[in-house]
Amino acid sequence: MAVLEVHELSVSYGAVQALREVSFRAAEGEVTAVLGANGAGKTTLLRAISGLVKCRGTIRYAGEHLENSPVERIVRRGVAHVPEGRSVIEEMTVDENLRLGALWRFGRRERGPVIEEVYELFPALAERRRQHASTLSGGERQMLSIGRALVAKPKVLLLDEPSLGLAPIITARLMAVLRDLTVSSRLVVVLVEQNARSALSIAEQAVVINLGRVVVSAEAATVAADAELRRHYLGY
Repeated sequence: MAVLEVHELSVSYGAVQALREVSFRAAEGEVTAVLGANGAGKTTLLRAISGLVKCRGTIRYAGEHLENSPVERIVRRGVAHVPEGRSVIEEMTVDENLRLGALWRFGRRERGPVIEEVYELFPALAERRRQHASTLSGGERQMLSIGRALVAKPKVLLLDEPSLGLAPIITARLMAVLRDLTVSSRLVVVLVEQNARSALSIAEQAVVINLGRVVVSAEAATVAADAELRRHYLGY
């Protein structure tokens, strides 16, 4: 069942139109991959859903309109956004970063169990819980960024280029964890990825954007099997 619905979403930066009437639906327990070349508008799409940029059109979660709502309201509704760049607070420990993520959503007694769930999901973080985030590898920082979003128990998880700069083996592990997590937690996951092959391997649905417009919206397996579409828009 579609839980997140985006309808005719448009975003402009001055005279530049970054998104043009983008529409798609994302279901719970599924990964929806948003693919396309650099500059296609993928990051802008996530920023519009999470309230970071103004938009025209409709964004609904479970029937409730979210478009142009304050960021705080969207977060409290259960939408978590992990931006590109492994945004962690380097001066804080792994544990402190995770507790910060749970700060607004849970009381002190409740934080412990939800943080332990993240450590079970990412054992490498459990081993480094007392280390400062500045000492982590690129893959571990990405795990921490995602873990900090997960401790708030989101219903919608927006991920922007989580594999950027990671070694292929780390990317494969991360994608496998995301796939299992989506199914087990019945999350709505919208995954923006430059690595189209990896994204399509775990996604149920795919939305391909070119120059701000949706050119294809179909099952991920259908997109992966279309060699001409892949060569033209996805680069492989």
